[in-house]
Amino acid sequence: MRIVITGGFGFLGREITETLLRTRTHRGLPIDRLVLTDRYVPAGAAEAADPLVEIVRGDLAECLDEVFAEPVDVLIHLAAAVSAECEADFDLGMSANLDTTRGLLEAARAQSAAGGPVPRLVFSSSVAVYGSDPALPLPPVVGESTLPTPRSSYGIQKLVCEQLVADYTRKGFVDGRVARLMTVSVRPGKPNAAASGFLSGIVREPLAGLPAICPVRPDLRVALASPRRTVEGILRIAEAERGTGKGRLDGGLPVNLPALTVSVAEMLATLRRVAGDAVADLVTVAPDHAVEAVVGSWPSVFDNTRAAALGLKPDPSFESVVRGYLADHPDAIRVGVSPAAERRDPDL
Repeated sequence: MRIVITGGFGFLGREITETLLRTRTHRGLPIDRLVLTDRYVPAGAAEAADPLVEIVRGDLAECLDEVFAEPVDVLIHLAAAVSAECEADFDLGMSANLDTTRGLLEAARAQSAAGGPVPRLVFSSSVAVYGSDPALPLPPVVGESTLPTPRSSYGIQKLVCEQLVADYTRKGFVDGRVARLMTVSVRPGKPNAAASGFLSGIVREPLAGLPAICPVRPDLRVALASPRRTVEGILRIAEAERGTGKGRLDGGLPVNLPALTVSVAEMLATLRRVAGDAVADLVTVAPDHAVEAVVGSWPSVFDNTRAAALGLKPDPSFESVVRGYLADHPDAIRVGVSPAAERRDPDL
């Protein structure tokens, strides 16, 4: 089995790669090759030393011939320009998100048309496909049957790609699945250009002894998922067989990954409870109306029924999310935390 991960050296790409290299199987079958595509490959990346791994470096749109030089069985498409980038640079978003995804679908179509395997393609979409249109406000609880009305260029690009995946699947060119990701928190590493990036930064930076800005009002409610739950969701959707019943992927609708609903104030209170006042006081609330307009347009409460049918569940609490970050990234912690943070949460 040959699996391709686009954006393979991004945060989620590396997390998924680590999981697959640990098991070395997918759907009960051995992985023969794991292809990681990315513009940027970190020097000394540990993944490169694994004999299963093949690296394709460069702009994805220009590397599709190399990616499809051998048959692709599974394709996990994570590569994208993120929300704030797309809002600031319309052409970048259209090229990186829409044009590249269409090129990828066309390459997959050519493979199947030539008699090769029909690739199982997982597209990482986003909660940003939803928005509250003045003429059609969002319902209190959002599900897959809720009409998406994006309020950002990024959300519109993701929604258009969802529809392309659906049509290429209907035509039999690919076996496409769409995973709508919640905001992932807490992400390790450096801040990215996502409008929602502060939802990691207001925890990650203070734990590293650095100041952080919260650009939204504290009572804003958001939908989050930890890295662990997000990776689990993407891989479960990739593995699921089609059909009805528990554990199967029913119909062609996207799957909203399970969401933990929490207010920013609750996030900050959790940080204070777990890490102490000195850490929590490193966060300054300084509203940025542009950021709040984007993040505040996203729904915060989701019906998780469709994800639950696949055996997926949301994080039990934001405290479990913070404890998971502390456990998984001890080298990123530069300040002392309260003794309670040293205990592993039983829900992790």
